[in-house]
Amino acid sequence: MIREGRHVNRLIITMVLGMLLLCSGPLSIVSAGEAVPANAVTIKQNGKIVKMTDPAFMLNGKLYAPAARIAELLGATSSWDKINEEATIHTALGDTIIMGNEVPVVYFNEDRYRLDGAPVLKDGRLYAPLRQLSELLHAEVQLNAEADVVDLITVQPVVISQEYGLEDISKEQGSSKSELLKRNELDGKAVIQSGTKLKIVIPSVFDKPIKPYTESELQLLAKITMVEAGYESYEGQLALANVILNRVKSASFPDTIRDVIYSGKQFPPAHNGMLDKSKPNASVLRAAKDALNGKNNVKDAVYFFNPNVSKGAFWSSLDVIVTIGHHSFAR
Repeated sequence: MIREGRHVNRLIITMVLGMLLLCSGPLSIVSAGEAVPANAVTIKQNGKIVKMTDPAFMLNGKLYAPAARIAELLGATSSWDKINEEATIHTALGDTIIMGNEVPVVYFNEDRYRLDGAPVLKDGRLYAPLRQLSELLHAEVQLNAEADVVDLITVQPVVISQEYGLEDISKEQGSSKSELLKRNELDGKAVIQSGTKLKIVIPSVFDKPIKPYTESELQLLAKITMVEAGYESYEGQLALANVILNRVKSASFPDTIRDVIYSGKQFPPAHNGMLDKSKPNASVLRAAKDALNGKNNVKDAVYFFNPNVSKGAFWSSLDVIVTIGHHSFAR
């Protein structure tokens, strides 16, 4: 029985590791949203085993590792904003990465991209999908599923010369010239001089760019959230902001934040002057920003109401998803 158990365990680990580089949907052996320990997985750096005080784990078919530790291994520095639950990483090659707890959008040199899985906070550590984090740190992930080993390979930039130019690098790396230019923040008209160092690891998140929001959109969303839920917890504020954004995505409502807030009668503060006077606090600003970056704790909810105040057939007919503080959130 012991030998059979070990065989089954190795088979499961091999299957899980095999999914790491594919990044497809959740495995049948891993429940959605449920972290599964991956203690049997050995992590190496450039062929040498590294000590991981905080073990990696599987979540929705992806291997997660502590972001700060992986950053350190790959020559980066990191800092942690406890209030906003946000990590900032400065890479060895001068890039800046910002990622937040349960926020699926990562900032990379001020551009926004969607991760395959949102980072999560566990035991006081921020964990991120290992493969995508490594790519952002200009490293590759090599997999040995039979030995249950993941090796982080540091990739050095290549040097342009008269004999070795962008065209040669493109063919050698299997990346298009436009991808290489974008990775190095160069445009198509740039003249690349000999001696220039080019970063060659193209992060897979580049395939999922996210349109930036404007400062006016952030402030407007924060103002209405402050008026309607400024006295609530961060979770209640996040939910309120997401009702607005869920409406923007719904075909039944206007398709901009401003139009959602100013149309109809659910938001009286937009019409009585309270919205204009609103001054969002730090918690509300964080909630609005996180909502705009995809953190959603009330998916599909397009209504909110205080059940002790709002009575009647309409409110009773709604499907309440969750109640947070004084508000119920419904569809």
